[in-house]
Amino acid sequence: MARRRSYTRMRGMLVPLREGRRETHMTEALAVATAEVLTGPTGREIREFPEPAPLDGHGPARIIALCNQKGGVGKTTTTINLGAALAEYGRKVLCIDFDPQGALSAGLGVPTHDVVTIYDLLIGTVRDPYEAVQQTTIPGLDVIPANIDLSAAEVHLVNEVAREQTLARVLRRVVDSYDVILIDCQPSLGLLTVNALSAAHGVLIPLECEYFALRGVALLVETIEKVKDRLNPVLELDGILPTMFDSRTLHGREVLDRVVEAFEDKVLDSVISRTIKFPDASVAGIPVISFAPEHSAAKAYRQLARELVARGAVA
Repeated sequence: MARRRSYTRMRGMLVPLREGRRETHMTEALAVATAEVLTGPTGREIREFPEPAPLDGHGPARIIALCNQKGGVGKTTTTINLGAALAEYGRKVLCIDFDPQGALSAGLGVPTHDVVTIYDLLIGTVRDPYEAVQQTTIPGLDVIPANIDLSAAEVHLVNEVAREQTLARVLRRVVDSYDVILIDCQPSLGLLTVNALSAAHGVLIPLECEYFALRGVALLVETIEKVKDRLNPVLELDGILPTMFDSRTLHGREVLDRVVEAFEDKVLDSVISRTIKFPDASVAGIPVISFAPEHSAAKAYRQLARELVARGAVA
């Protein structure tokens, strides 16, 4: 009778086990399987970033613009939840709603009408930015709201001297009171977005894991380089954040692979997956880390906050 041979699966192939070496091969197969489990969506080994140490004091803030000319990629959701996660870790955070739709303000439950907004500060009808600052339900997280009036700001600014630096002049008065200032940009590369890039130290690009979102990243990076060269020499690309990732689709995995291939270490390890919890939290007017603190979405944004601290993008 022929002796039955034993096989093991290694790297997707069935490998025969020679007599006397079965234990060795099984150990190797287990090691390969373990390595595959520890690999995240970006194809890198999963890293756990430590919880940030408490700060001795607050300020001056590092200003980060969340920017992408394509709408619906998760800029506002990321601004809200990154800000809330950083506040959880003891950072004092100011979010700037820089989109006329006012989604950031609504997502944090902040009123946008009959109050001082970022528009009033830009056109100079209100000089003191602290008059526009509103507290949220999250301790340590404040917001300067916006509403539809902001859509007229570009018309008002077009004839101003150094119009690209208007937001920078506004934020200069509050920068010492915060550790982080997050600017939620509108989906365009117009004068308001250039103002945000001129005021910022870093740029975080939320990128939907979808082909059309990927196409516009090169243009955005080119715009960032132009602003850095002509207006703001300290501006840096802090990272590209994959959002709305669905590991069940081949398309999403392929787009993420292409982004990592093109931008390498600029792509963050943190990946934000699709979930119904985000719109549910928006309707409630609170961050997802408060709405569902133990959900994977909340854990992903805490991971993002820790990663940015570990990378030096946030104190």
